[in-house]
Amino acid sequence: MSNYHIKHLEEYYQVYRKSVRNPEIFWEEIAEEHFMWRKKWDNVLSWDFTKPEVKWFEGAQLNITENCIDRHLYTRGDKTAIIFEPNNPEEEAQHISYRQLHEKVCRFANVLKEKGIQKGDRVCIYLPMIPELAISVLACARIGAIHSVVFAGFSSIALSTRINDSNCKMVITSDGSFRGAKTIDLKGIVDDALEDCDGIESVLVAKRINSEIHMKEGRDHWLQPLLDEAYHDCVPEIMDAEDPLFILYTSGSTGKPKGMVHTTAGYMVFTAYTFKNVFQYREKDVYWCTADIGWITGHSYILYGPLCNGATTVMFEGVPSYPDFGRFWEIIEKHKVNQFYTAPTAIRALAKEGVKHVEKHDLSSIKVLGTVGEPINEEAWHWYDDNIGKRKAPIVDTWWQTETGGIMITPIAFCTPTKPTYATLPFIGIQPALMDENGKEIKGNQVDGRLCIKFPWPSMARTIWGNHQRYKDTYFSAYENKYFTGDGALRDEVGYYRITGRVDDVIIVSGHNLGTAPIEDAINEHPAVAESAIVGFPHDIKGNALYGFVTLKESGESRNHDNVRKEINQIITEQIGPIAKLDKVQFTNGLPKTRSGKIMRRILRKIAGKETSNLGDTSTLLNPEVVQDIMDNVL
Repeated sequence: MSNYHIKHLEEYYQVYRKSVRNPEIFWEEIAEEHFMWRKKWDNVLSWDFTKPEVKWFEGAQLNITENCIDRHLYTRGDKTAIIFEPNNPEEEAQHISYRQLHEKVCRFANVLKEKGIQKGDRVCIYLPMIPELAISVLACARIGAIHSVVFAGFSSIALSTRINDSNCKMVITSDGSFRGAKTIDLKGIVDDALEDCDGIESVLVAKRINSEIHMKEGRDHWLQPLLDEAYHDCVPEIMDAEDPLFILYTSGSTGKPKGMVHTTAGYMVFTAYTFKNVFQYREKDVYWCTADIGWITGHSYILYGPLCNGATTVMFEGVPSYPDFGRFWEIIEKHKVNQFYTAPTAIRALAKEGVKHVEKHDLSSIKVLGTVGEPINEEAWHWYDDNIGKRKAPIVDTWWQTETGGIMITPIAFCTPTKPTYATLPFIGIQPALMDENGKEIKGNQVDGRLCIKFPWPSMARTIWGNHQRYKDTYFSAYENKYFTGDGALRDEVGYYRITGRVDDVIIVSGHNLGTAPIEDAINEHPAVAESAIVGFPHDIKGNALYGFVTLKESGESRNHDNVRKEINQIITEQIGPIAKLDKVQFTNGLPKTRSGKIMRRILRKIAGKETSNLGDTSTLLNPEVVQDIMDNVL
């Protein structure tokens, strides 16, 4: 059935129309023809956004790891499933075949069972990007345990909060991790966290950096000896379609982190289908997503989506700047990567270093480029297109969220004509709506509003762990019978969508609603600017005025800062209008970011408004040291 692999724009429109006219029939066909089921569903979809309650493929039974691994053993058993590229380029990469992955997952699953983990138990995974991370996630899914991966850069407080919120029974970690030239004491962080966690019965520890660590008698166990003794096969637990597969916490840019619950069947179908189409994956391709499995991008587009399609997926342990800023390009050349998916933050950081690192490497294997995590600004888009894709590889600028489970608005490579800064068209089955402040849907094109989704899709989160009321309040209370994304968007004359940023990043200046993303895009076009973030601060006359935090490229540091300020406001005036000019421009060494690369504007807002007495927990930031530096130089 051609619906599974869309090859041109006309076909996209045909399939899209079918998917929104008869969603149940459409998704039933996709599910039936491309996945392994132990029992078929009784009902494709039931939903009620007022509760909210959504169920896909109700009554079906399956195990997602059979779809990710077992079903490939006969046809692709010797094919590489995972390429592990270590932090240190001197260390050899590992190629794990589907057959080897099957054995490793089964052994790990048997270790979990031996340690008392049963279907429905929560297991916290706090590991670096090493093979054990992928294997432990799949081992949990194999036996029906609910995995809760916590990015292995979060502080002990952030870790204990997440462990306690979902009442985990076990933690899987390692002695430590490599990050560029540094090592991080992960086991020490886990030990600190567990002083506040009564529910943890056992800790499994993988060896990675061979450091001396404390092992608590009776609780802590080295992983490898247990795996060596474990049986090499494990019968998969049969799961219901709506059984929880995992909990994943949103980075909590506001308030207590939310444990989004993703269930099994719908998530599997949607991540597999989006992966195949958005990236136009073909059988012999090598695909690399640079995210960490600690984020939804890693869950959906390093593990579940690629493996369901029998793909070869790359897992990278390191950072783009080690041993130098050519590391990404070196890995692409080495493994002949065909699809490359990364964050605009990384692209800007690499663009700042110029093309000298790019030119040393052969990037001719690249067929498709992707971006994820935030809207990509125009300058970074063109740099990526010109220097990495050589104007031959389409850029899929994907918009989606932890809550959505899979890609929602995106070009489909080689099908959708791309447009810089635009996520373009809704993916198959996705029904977006732009809403005005009165809760009315805005029809037509060349409009902007708040982005909602008006019909359920298979991979949507079903609830917040332990707090369904909060799920309802956060996502379903702003607009009747719609999922509110929290983002603003505009729709252009051909129906393409551009995400304009979080609605709480819309600043009202003199009665004008100004989205921060377009202003930041304009600033970032200045040749001396590497990155910027805009926030509002109280102003006697305007209500709010705009404060810009701007990081300069090395070439810009030597320039007269007052001149650069004037030039920035001149660009804003030309591109958006004088109303969007900045009252204050502070030059910074960096911007505070979450581990997934999002700029923490909440912190910048407080600094700009001189409300620095309570900045919240900054320890989970990628670069907490820049916060003090920004406070010391506030204008």
